[in-house]
Amino acid sequence: MRLPFALIDVLDKVADGAGINKREASYLLGFDEHSIEASLIRAVANDVSRERFGNCGVVQGQIGVEIMPCPANCGFCVFGAKYKMFEPYVMPEEEILEKALAFSETGRLSSLFIMTMHQFGFDRLVKTIEMLRHHILPEIEIVVNIGDFDRKQGEELKAVGVNGAYHVLRLREGIDTNLDPEKRVKTLGVIKDVGLDLHYCCEPLGPEHSNEEIVEQMFRGIEYECAEHAAMKRVWVEQLPLARFGQITELRLAQVVAVVTLASVNNPALKHIAVHEPNKIGLTSGANTVYAESGSNPRDCDAETETCRGRTVDDCVEMLFDSGFSSLLYGNGCVGSLTHEVCQHLQI
Repeated sequence: MRLPFALIDVLDKVADGAGINKREASYLLGFDEHSIEASLIRAVANDVSRERFGNCGVVQGQIGVEIMPCPANCGFCVFGAKYKMFEPYVMPEEEILEKALAFSETGRLSSLFIMTMHQFGFDRLVKTIEMLRHHILPEIEIVVNIGDFDRKQGEELKAVGVNGAYHVLRLREGIDTNLDPEKRVKTLGVIKDVGLDLHYCCEPLGPEHSNEEIVEQMFRGIEYECAEHAAMKRVWVEQLPLARFGQITELRLAQVVAVVTLASVNNPALKHIAVHEPNKIGLTSGANTVYAESGSNPRDCDAETETCRGRTVDDCVEMLFDSGFSSLLYGNGCVGSLTHEVCQHLQI
């Protein structure tokens, strides 16, 4: 079998330290996920990523702190007001702290994400961040995964100890959601302007999305010099409208992760690349970061994701070890060894 010369040229370009452009990214996504060409793309991305990040894995944790009927009615999210899948719930401060400590006291967490609904109580969020900053290890970064916010709010979040924000102009925003794409983009600018790290992701990937759509979405994060890039597949939930399209495989997700990795070569701000849902194929295709989750989860029909879809910190550490990572990166920039003995200790 002869590999296409065009593919070799693109991969040689990356090996020489140059990122790929949109046309080349679309070309790489065009190969069948089962093909030898896709396997080679994933292998090259894996090599590029491990060299860039020193074969160091990252574990992050997210707590969903509330459940409300959300007017965004995203076709992929269980919290949409018109789907009526949950009773409203606001997690008490004591429970938030308990879950945060359960994550952070493992000693292996890099960042703690606090997730709200699209519409959220800003004052309550600030109070929660202040409480967490008084109790969790100072080296652990705090990241917010919230709705749109303005510059004044961004500055206040940074002042109380927030390090970054997860925010995305998602695939078919304004079509599969009731949200305004312009507002989503404006918030991306706010995040960069106030000096917070931008955590971005190519999501929520489904079988119906064209390569061109995926490329445009992933390059937006690169253009904003995101500190973290990622790819996430849409999870099939029978009650949601986008369930009719089905769900992509982890193999296809890994192919997108690989292209994100290769496209991000020249992003100087990039600290790591994540795959979600966490899986070992993605972690051997360019990703080096996975998430533990607790509380509410927009992809889970259980109000407490830790008992269902959500993984624990220990689960994530073991997955990173099984994927060949030799160390873990912590929030303060320190690196700890990731060995068989470490994973055996998790099982005791």
